[in-house]
Amino acid sequence: MVDNYSFVQTKKVIYIDTEGNFRPERLIEISEKFKINFDFLINNVFYARAFNTEHQFQLLVAAASITAFSNVALIIVDSCTALLRTEYVGRGELFLRQTLLGKFLRNIQRLGEECNIAILLTNQVVTSNLDGMTFSAASNLKPIGGHIMAHYTNTRIWLKKRTSQYNVMKVISSSKLSEKEVKFIIQNTGLRVVSE
Repeated sequence: MVDNYSFVQTKKVIYIDTEGNFRPERLIEISEKFKINFDFLINNVFYARAFNTEHQFQLLVAAASITAFSNVALIIVDSCTALLRTEYVGRGELFLRQTLLGKFLRNIQRLGEECNIAILLTNQVVTSNLDGMTFSAASNLKPIGGHIMAHYTNTRIWLKKRTSQYNVMKVISSSKLSEKEVKFIIQNTGLRVVSE
C-alpha cells in the first residue's frame, strides 16, 4: 500500500471497467480515512466502462491520449480478459482470443513504459480438469490468458478467500519480489494485514 497519499494532489488514475465492478462509494470511504476532499479525489479518477472487446481497445487509445495532458500515475483494467472470454468462446476461437489479448497487453505495457505509468490488471481463473482424475478444484485453478498473460506481466499476485475471517494475497511470480503470502481483511477504510 502507499503510505504517502499526497500524490493525489498531482496524479491521476484511469480505471477501465469491463465487468461493472467500480464502486465510487469506496472512494468516499478512502477519502474520509485519509482526510482527502472527495470532490478533489473523484476528479483525479478517469472512469470508463468497456462493453465489448473493440470498445476495450478504443478505451486504451483514449487512455493514451489522456496521458498526454494529465499526470497519470496508474491505469487499472478490471478485468483484461472478461470480454475476450465472452466474445471468443471455445477452442475454435482460442487463437484469435490469445492474439487479441497479446495485442492489448503489448499496447498497455508499451504505454506504461513510455509514460512511466504503473499498470494494474485483474484477471479471472478457470478450473482445468484435463486429466479427469483430480477432484480438488483449488489445485486445478489456472489464470485465463495462459502463457500470453504470464509473459506480459512483471508481477502476478493471487488473491483468494481463505476463510470468513481473512483473505490471502500471494506473490506467485515477480521479477522484483520474492514469493510471499500475506493474510489480510478488507475494511471500509481499505486493506489491513492480519498478523499470524
